Amino acid sequence: MTKHGSSITMILMTTTTIACIGSGNMGFALMKGIASAARGAAKIGFADADGEKAKAAAAALGAAVFDSNAEAAEKGDYIFLAVKPQTLEEVLAEIAPVIRKRQPPAPAPVPVPAPAPVLVSMAAGWTIGRIQTVIGGEAKIPVIRIMPNTPALVSKGMIALAASDEAPKEKIAALEAMLKGAGEVDRIQENYLNAVTGLSGSGPAFVCLFIEALADGGVLAGLPRDKALRYAAQTVLGAAAMVQETGKHPGELKDMVASPSGTTIAGISALEAGAFRSTVIEAVQAAWQRAAELG
Repeated sequence: MTKHGSSITMILMTTTTIACIGSGNMGFALMKGIASAARGAAKIGFADADGEKAKAAAAALGAAVFDSNAEAAEKGDYIFLAVKPQTLEEVLAEIAPVIRKRQPPAPAPVPVPAPAPVLVSMAAGWTIGRIQTVIGGEAKIPVIRIMPNTPALVSKGMIALAASDEAPKEKIAALEAMLKGAGEVDRIQENYLNAVTGLSGSGPAFVCLFIEALADGGVLAGLPRDKALRYAAQTVLGAAAMVQETGKHPGELKDMVASPSGTTIAGISALEAGAFRSTVIEAVQAAWQRAAELG
Protein backbone atom coordinates (compact mmCIF):
# COMPACT_ATOMS: atom_id res chain seq x y z
CA MET A 1 0.00 0.00 0.00
CA THR A 2 1.24 3.49 -0.85
CA LYS A 3 1.94 6.09 1.80
CA HIS A 4 -1.05 8.07 0.49
CA GLY A 5 -3.26 5.00 0.73
CA SER A 6 -2.07 4.32 4.29
CA SER A 7 -2.99 7.86 5.38
CA ILE A 8 -6.50 7.48 3.99
CA THR A 9 -6.90 4.16 5.77
CA MET A 10 -6.08 5.94 9.01
CA ILE A 11 -8.73 8.60 8.27
CA LEU A 12 -11.43 6.06 7.41
CA MET A 13 -10.49 3.64 10.21
CA THR A 14 -12.75 0.94 8.76
CA THR A 15 -13.64 -0.10 5.22
CA THR A 16 -16.07 2.38 3.71
CA THR A 17 -18.66 1.49 1.09
CA ILE A 18 -18.90 3.92 -1.82
CA ALA A 19 -22.10 3.46 -3.81
CA CYS A 20 -22.09 5.24 -7.15
CA ILE A 21 -25.49 5.67 -8.79
CA GLY A 22 -24.57 6.22 -12.43
CA SER A 23 -21.59 4.79 -14.29
CA GLY A 24 -20.99 7.45 -16.92
CA ASN A 25 -17.69 9.22 -17.59
CA MET A 26 -17.74 11.42 -14.50
CA GLY A 27 -18.90 8.79 -12.04
CA PHE A 28 -16.36 6.31 -13.38
CA ALA A 29 -13.55 8.89 -13.27
CA LEU A 30 -14.21 9.67 -9.61
CA MET A 31 -14.49 6.02 -8.63
CA LYS A 32 -11.23 5.33 -10.45
CA GLY A 33 -9.57 8.10 -8.45
CA ILE A 34 -11.03 6.88 -5.17
CA ALA A 35 -9.94 3.31 -5.91
CA SER A 36 -6.41 4.58 -6.51
CA ALA A 37 -6.27 6.75 -3.39
CA ALA A 38 -8.08 4.52 -0.91
CA ARG A 39 -6.52 1.15 -1.65
CA GLY A 40 -8.25 -1.41 0.53
CA ALA A 41 -10.05 1.26 2.56
CA ALA A 42 -13.02 1.74 0.24
CA LYS A 43 -15.38 -0.81 -1.26
CA ILE A 44 -16.88 0.58 -4.46
CA GLY A 45 -20.10 -0.46 -6.16
CA PHE A 46 -22.05 0.83 -9.17
CA ALA A 47 -25.77 1.03 -9.87
CA ASP A 48 -27.12 2.08 -13.25
CA ALA A 49 -30.32 1.82 -15.26
CA ASP A 50 -28.08 0.33 -17.92
CA GLY A 51 -26.95 -2.82 -16.16
CA GLU A 52 -24.34 -3.71 -18.77
CA LYS A 53 -22.74 -0.29 -18.41
CA ALA A 54 -22.53 -0.74 -14.64
CA LYS A 55 -20.96 -4.18 -15.08
CA ALA A 56 -18.35 -2.80 -17.47
CA ALA A 57 -17.41 0.02 -15.08
CA ALA A 58 -17.25 -2.39 -12.15
CA ALA A 59 -15.12 -4.88 -14.08
CA ALA A 60 -12.62 -2.14 -14.98
CA LEU A 61 -12.10 -1.26 -11.31
CA GLY A 62 -12.69 -4.59 -9.64
CA ALA A 63 -15.81 -3.10 -8.07
CA ALA A 64 -19.24 -4.51 -7.22
CA VAL A 65 -22.57 -4.04 -8.98
CA PHE A 66 -25.77 -3.23 -7.10
CA ASP A 67 -29.01 -4.66 -8.42
CA SER A 68 -30.82 -1.34 -8.01
CA ASN A 69 -30.48 2.25 -6.90
CA ALA A 70 -32.35 1.29 -3.74
CA GLU A 71 -29.74 -1.34 -2.89
CA ALA A 72 -26.99 1.22 -3.46
CA ALA A 73 -28.78 3.62 -1.10
CA GLU A 74 -29.16 0.87 1.49
CA LYS A 75 -25.51 -0.20 1.53
CA GLY A 76 -23.52 2.94 0.78
CA ASP A 77 -21.77 4.99 3.45
CA TYR A 78 -21.28 7.60 0.74
CA ILE A 79 -23.90 7.56 -2.00
CA PHE A 80 -22.64 9.32 -5.13
CA LEU A 81 -25.36 10.76 -7.34
CA ALA A 82 -23.56 10.63 -10.69
CA VAL A 83 -26.62 11.31 -12.83
CA LYS A 84 -27.71 14.21 -15.02
CA PRO A 85 -29.55 17.09 -13.32
CA GLN A 86 -32.62 16.34 -15.41
CA THR A 87 -32.95 12.84 -13.94
CA LEU A 88 -31.84 13.53 -10.37
CA GLU A 89 -35.34 14.13 -9.01
CA GLU A 90 -36.48 10.72 -10.27
CA VAL A 91 -33.47 9.02 -8.68
CA LEU A 92 -33.94 10.84 -5.37
CA ALA A 93 -37.61 9.85 -5.26
CA GLU A 94 -36.58 6.23 -5.81
CA ILE A 95 -34.02 6.12 -3.01
CA ALA A 96 -35.76 8.49 -0.56
CA PRO A 97 -37.67 5.74 1.36
CA VAL A 98 -34.43 3.83 1.93
CA ILE A 99 -32.54 6.95 2.99
CA ARG A 100 -35.27 7.98 5.42
CA LYS A 101 -35.08 4.58 7.12
CA ARG A 102 -31.37 5.16 7.72
CA GLN A 103 -31.87 8.61 9.23
CA PRO A 104 -31.84 9.04 13.00
CA PRO A 105 -35.12 10.10 14.62
CA ALA A 106 -35.79 13.81 15.16
CA PRO A 107 -34.75 15.84 16.96
CA ALA A 108 -31.26 14.86 15.79
CA PRO A 109 -28.07 16.40 17.07
CA VAL A 110 -25.92 18.38 14.66
CA PRO A 111 -24.03 16.94 12.95
CA VAL A 112 -26.08 13.86 12.19
CA PRO A 113 -24.51 10.75 13.78
CA ALA A 114 -21.99 8.84 11.67
CA PRO A 115 -24.27 5.89 10.75
CA ALA A 116 -26.37 8.16 8.53
CA PRO A 117 -25.28 7.91 4.88
CA VAL A 118 -23.84 10.95 3.11
CA LEU A 119 -25.24 11.90 -0.28
CA VAL A 120 -22.62 13.23 -2.69
CA SER A 121 -24.20 15.08 -5.60
CA MET A 122 -22.46 16.36 -8.73
CA ALA A 123 -25.65 17.54 -10.43
CA ALA A 124 -25.32 21.09 -11.72
CA GLY A 125 -27.79 23.56 -10.25
CA TRP A 126 -29.28 21.25 -7.60
CA THR A 127 -28.79 22.89 -4.20
CA ILE A 128 -28.19 21.03 -0.97
CA GLY A 129 -31.50 22.32 0.37
CA ARG A 130 -33.45 21.08 -2.62
CA ILE A 131 -31.90 17.61 -2.37
CA GLN A 132 -32.74 17.44 1.34
CA THR A 133 -36.31 18.54 0.65
CA VAL A 134 -36.88 15.84 -1.95
CA ILE A 135 -35.45 13.17 0.37
CA GLY A 136 -37.58 14.42 3.27
CA GLY A 137 -37.61 12.74 6.67
CA GLU A 138 -37.59 13.98 10.24
CA ALA A 139 -33.91 14.92 10.20
CA LYS A 140 -32.02 16.47 7.31
CA ILE A 141 -29.70 14.06 5.54
CA PRO A 142 -26.01 15.03 5.22
CA VAL A 143 -25.34 16.23 1.67
CA ILE A 144 -22.07 17.15 0.02
CA ARG A 145 -22.13 18.83 -3.36
CA ILE A 146 -19.13 18.51 -5.63
CA MET A 147 -18.36 19.88 -9.07
CA PRO A 148 -15.63 17.80 -10.71
CA ASN A 149 -14.41 17.90 -14.28
CA THR A 150 -13.36 15.30 -16.84
CA PRO A 151 -9.56 15.54 -16.30
CA ALA A 152 -10.35 13.45 -13.20
CA LEU A 153 -10.08 10.54 -15.65
CA VAL A 154 -6.30 11.07 -15.61
CA SER A 155 -6.10 12.20 -11.96
CA LYS A 156 -5.79 15.85 -13.02
CA GLY A 157 -9.30 16.99 -12.15
CA MET A 158 -10.45 20.11 -10.35
CA ILE A 159 -13.09 19.26 -7.76
CA ALA A 160 -14.96 21.94 -5.83
CA LEU A 161 -16.68 20.74 -2.64
CA ALA A 162 -19.42 22.25 -0.47
CA ALA A 163 -20.98 20.44 2.50
CA SER A 164 -24.20 20.83 4.44
CA ASP A 165 -24.13 21.63 8.15
CA GLU A 166 -25.31 18.08 8.86
CA ALA A 167 -22.23 16.46 7.31
CA PRO A 168 -19.77 15.41 10.07
CA LYS A 169 -16.32 16.95 9.75
CA GLU A 170 -14.64 13.57 9.72
CA LYS A 171 -16.88 12.43 6.85
CA ILE A 172 -15.98 15.52 4.84
CA ALA A 173 -12.28 15.04 5.52
CA ALA A 174 -12.41 11.38 4.51
CA LEU A 175 -14.24 12.18 1.28
CA GLU A 176 -11.79 14.95 0.48
CA ALA A 177 -8.86 12.58 1.00
CA MET A 178 -10.40 9.96 -1.28
CA LEU A 179 -11.25 12.45 -4.02
CA LYS A 180 -7.64 13.62 -4.15
CA GLY A 181 -6.98 10.45 -6.13
CA ALA A 182 -8.87 12.17 -8.96
CA GLY A 183 -7.18 15.56 -8.74
CA GLU A 184 -7.21 18.81 -6.78
CA VAL A 185 -9.96 19.31 -4.20
CA ASP A 186 -11.04 22.73 -2.99
CA ARG A 187 -13.67 23.48 -0.35
CA ILE A 188 -15.93 26.32 -1.39
CA GLN A 189 -19.17 28.03 -0.40
CA GLU A 190 -22.17 26.48 -2.11
CA ASN A 191 -23.28 29.75 -3.68
CA TYR A 192 -20.15 29.68 -5.87
CA LEU A 193 -20.83 26.25 -7.39
CA ASN A 194 -22.78 27.47 -10.42
CA ALA A 195 -19.84 29.69 -11.33
CA VAL A 196 -17.47 26.75 -10.81
CA THR A 197 -19.68 24.72 -13.16
CA GLY A 198 -19.30 27.35 -15.86
CA LEU A 199 -15.54 27.65 -15.39
CA SER A 200 -13.89 24.35 -14.46
CA GLY A 201 -16.87 22.04 -14.98
CA SER A 202 -17.40 23.08 -18.61
CA GLY A 203 -13.90 24.46 -19.12
CA PRO A 204 -12.20 21.24 -20.33
CA ALA A 205 -14.50 21.23 -23.37
CA PHE A 206 -13.56 24.84 -24.13
CA VAL A 207 -9.86 24.02 -23.76
CA CYS A 208 -10.18 20.94 -25.98
CA LEU A 209 -11.86 23.11 -28.60
CA PHE A 210 -8.91 25.51 -28.39
CA ILE A 211 -6.39 22.66 -28.67
CA GLU A 212 -8.22 21.36 -31.73
CA ALA A 213 -8.22 24.83 -33.32
CA LEU A 214 -4.55 25.35 -32.42
CA ALA A 215 -3.69 22.06 -34.09
CA ASP A 216 -5.77 22.98 -37.15
CA GLY A 217 -3.72 26.15 -37.41
CA GLY A 218 -0.57 24.07 -37.38
CA VAL A 219 -1.95 21.85 -40.14
CA LEU A 220 -2.84 24.93 -42.18
CA ALA A 221 0.76 26.09 -41.75
CA GLY A 222 2.00 22.73 -43.08
CA LEU A 223 2.51 20.45 -40.06
CA PRO A 224 1.36 16.81 -40.21
CA ARG A 225 -1.85 16.29 -38.20
CA ASP A 226 -0.30 14.05 -35.55
CA LYS A 227 2.58 16.47 -34.97
CA ALA A 228 0.26 19.47 -34.81
CA LEU A 229 -1.99 17.84 -32.23
CA ARG A 230 0.95 16.72 -30.12
CA TYR A 231 2.51 20.19 -30.12
CA ALA A 232 -0.82 21.90 -29.41
CA ALA A 233 -1.65 19.68 -26.44
CA GLN A 234 1.82 19.97 -24.91
CA THR A 235 1.79 23.74 -25.42
CA VAL A 236 -1.45 24.09 -23.46
CA LEU A 237 -0.20 21.70 -20.77
CA GLY A 238 3.06 23.61 -20.44
CA ALA A 239 1.41 27.02 -20.36
CA ALA A 240 -0.96 25.87 -17.60
CA ALA A 241 2.00 24.52 -15.60
CA MET A 242 3.76 27.88 -15.94
CA VAL A 243 0.74 29.68 -14.47
CA GLN A 244 0.54 27.25 -11.55
CA GLU A 245 4.23 26.87 -10.80
CA THR A 246 5.51 30.43 -11.27
CA GLY A 247 2.60 32.18 -9.58
CA LYS A 248 2.81 34.89 -12.24
CA HIS A 249 -0.25 36.47 -13.83
CA PRO A 250 -1.07 34.98 -17.26
CA GLY A 251 -0.75 38.44 -18.76
CA GLU A 252 2.83 38.69 -17.55
CA LEU A 253 3.66 35.27 -18.98
CA LYS A 254 2.04 36.30 -22.26
CA ASP A 255 4.21 39.42 -22.40
CA MET A 256 7.32 37.27 -21.98
CA VAL A 257 6.61 35.76 -25.41
CA ALA A 258 5.11 38.75 -27.20
CA SER A 259 8.21 40.66 -28.35
CA PRO A 260 7.85 43.88 -30.42
CA SER A 261 6.89 43.28 -34.05
CA GLY A 262 7.23 39.53 -33.49
CA THR A 263 5.22 36.49 -34.47
CA THR A 264 3.35 36.14 -31.18
CA ILE A 265 2.00 39.69 -31.04
CA ALA A 266 0.82 39.27 -34.63
CA GLY A 267 -1.10 36.17 -33.58
CA ILE A 268 -2.51 37.89 -30.48
CA SER A 269 -3.73 40.72 -32.70
CA ALA A 270 -5.61 38.19 -34.82
CA LEU A 271 -7.19 36.64 -31.70
CA GLU A 272 -8.29 40.03 -30.43
CA ALA A 273 -9.77 40.88 -33.82
CA GLY A 274 -11.92 37.77 -33.38
CA ALA A 275 -13.00 38.84 -29.88
CA PHE A 276 -11.20 35.82 -28.41
CA ARG A 277 -11.20 36.86 -24.75
CA SER A 278 -14.73 38.26 -24.67
CA THR A 279 -16.01 35.12 -26.42
CA VAL A 280 -14.39 32.88 -23.79
CA ILE A 281 -15.85 35.03 -21.01
CA GLU A 282 -19.29 34.74 -22.61
CA ALA A 283 -18.90 30.96 -22.89
CA VAL A 284 -18.24 30.66 -19.15
CA GLN A 285 -21.16 32.99 -18.42
CA ALA A 286 -23.50 30.97 -20.65
CA ALA A 287 -22.53 27.73 -18.87
CA TRP A 288 -22.96 29.42 -15.47
CA GLN A 289 -26.43 30.66 -16.41
CA ARG A 290 -27.43 27.22 -17.66
CA ALA A 291 -26.30 25.68 -14.38
CA ALA A 292 -28.61 28.08 -12.53
CA GLU A 293 -31.48 27.16 -14.86
CA LEU A 294 -30.99 23.44 -14.21
CA GLY A 295 -31.53 24.11 -10.52
